[in-house]
Amino acid sequence: MNLFSNPARLDASRSGMARLLVAAITVAAIIVAAPVSSLSAQTDYYNTDAGRPVRIEDAYAIERRAVELQLAPFRLERARGGSYRWGMEPEFAVGLFPRTQVEIGFPIAHMEGVAGTRRTALGGIDASVLYNLNAETRLPALAIVADVLLPVGPMAPDKAYPSFKAIATKTLSWARFHVNGQMTIGDAPRVAAANSETTASAELSRWLVGVAVDRTLPLRSLLLTAEIVTSQPLDATEPQAWDVAGGTRYQLSPRLAVDGGGGYRISGADAGWFVTAGGAVSLGLPWSSRR
Repeated sequence: MNLFSNPARLDASRSGMARLLVAAITVAAIIVAAPVSSLSAQTDYYNTDAGRPVRIEDAYAIERRAVELQLAPFRLERARGGSYRWGMEPEFAVGLFPRTQVEIGFPIAHMEGVAGTRRTALGGIDASVLYNLNAETRLPALAIVADVLLPVGPMAPDKAYPSFKAIATKTLSWARFHVNGQMTIGDAPRVAAANSETTASAELSRWLVGVAVDRTLPLRSLLLTAEIVTSQPLDATEPQAWDVAGGTRYQLSPRLAVDGGGGYRISGADAGWFVTAGGAVSLGLPWSSRR
């Protein structure tokens, strides 16, 4: 799950934003052009996660006894009215059991309010378990995810919000396809007006459905992906949102993968563009398997 504060005006100038975008494009071009040995590169770039670089993920868990540190996945949004919002969520994932991934995230939100006030704080603790039901045959790979956002931190929601997700992945000779469906349990949060724009639950959806397609370039250790997602906020009075997005994921080394992307929210309360960036380091547990 990706988290931000609700829209807050930033003081960055247009020229500063332009320099940021030019730098991002330059880095992406260098990454794509850099040669990588197909013998040394592994497949972490192939196992997609929610938010890296798009919201729709595949049905596979990380390997048993593997550890993955997600290095502060970052997302910046700009709404049509000119307001900005951003957040990041460092995560820790472990393959404790076969086909099972346990993950804990620490969403951090930043907001700027009236009179130049600023606030950066923990927006909850996000714990989830993904279980892969089967490998692909003629049928797609299937997985289920149980997730809960806990009310921990000054900018967290006022109560815990559990959610459940179903994932399907099907690989063809020229691309992979993924379908995600998610449902969150709980009413819209009751918060004081002064704090209503700072809670993590503002980023939760009553339900979410999305489809993604990706294509890998194994000799370059590169994945290209695109998605379309629709969701309904917890607050039933808010309009249904539609997002389109795309991005890349690249294996820099056998243990390090980086990603970046962007997209546009076509409709919804916060329509506007967004960009994402992140990275992950793959490790191993300090003990070996018992035979």
